[in-house]
Amino acid sequence: MLMTYADVVEGVRATIAAYTQALDDGRTDDVVATFWPDGGCDIPGLGTFEGHEDLRAAYAKWEPKRPQRHLVVNTHVTHWNDDEATAISDVVFLLKGDAGWAVQLVGRYEDTLRSDDDGGWRFRHRAATFVT
Repeated sequence: MLMTYADVVEGVRATIAAYTQALDDGRTDDVVATFWPDGGCDIPGLGTFEGHEDLRAAYAKWEPKRPQRHLVVNTHVTHWNDDEATAISDVVFLLKGDAGWAVQLVGRYEDTLRSDDDGGWRFRHRAATFVT
């Protein structure tokens, strides 16, 4: 099946949303499932993680202790074909404390995703950068 740009964008956004909601809910296995088995991520101050075992160990350490939300916006698919896509998104991380919700960080994700046999997309690589 030949994919249109709209198909690719929707698939990429769906994967980013699945990752973000699982991350904020503390569903580590669901976060890891958004990556290819040999996929990885780079997160400043936390490290580089490759493969499902490494990713699972890292994300399990980051399960939320308080309500949190990663607001991922302005996703722009910069390159795509039927098999691979690259995208850049802005992210704002909010954490709920005693005084209410507060911005903890602002940054950007640079993602490379590959399509799977079911027409979905999974991360090959995710890199975060933060604005300090």
